[in-house]
Amino acid sequence: MQQKMVSTERECKARRVPTGEVQLIPEGEFVNITQDLGGNYTVTWRGNMLRIDGTDADAIGRKPQKLDFPTPKDGHISEDQVLQALETIYDPEIPINLVSLGLIYKVAVNQDTQTVHIDMTLTAPGCGMGPVLVGDVEYRVGMVPNVKKVEVELVFDPPWSREMMSEEAQLEAGVFF
Repeated sequence: MQQKMVSTERECKARRVPTGEVQLIPEGEFVNITQDLGGNYTVTWRGNMLRIDGTDADAIGRKPQKLDFPTPKDGHISEDQVLQALETIYDPEIPINLVSLGLIYKVAVNQDTQTVHIDMTLTAPGCGMGPVLVGDVEYRVGMVPNVKKVEVELVFDPPWSREMMSEEAQLEAGVFF
């Protein structure tokens, strides 16, 4: 993608790359869109590289990704909706979702505390995008009805390998043997 300078149309949350720290970009600020993989946008603003979630794409004049889950009548968290939310999160360097990549090891829902605990890994232990991906998971799973808290733990045992990818993801990435 060729870089494109745009003005923010409203205040927008973004996460600093690679730390994942949340920053607010005010309305009317110029940002430079440098990447738009997996439905999220990497921008530069005031010398910082930031990632804007696809659900906030309207702030930079793009069509926002909609996550719309019906609220369960029983007041519980739907594990299916949690998995659907996780499937909307893409690795920033490989435009394949985290579930298909095999990066999500465990999802545990505590209905009493309305907490979702997720064990996930990275494609490499030294991946600099780890904090950003954790932020993506917290943000998107937090959109699921009845979720009050999302706890994400990065784990590296077992180490990730491409065999953990779904067959579709392996074909898409060109690593299917």
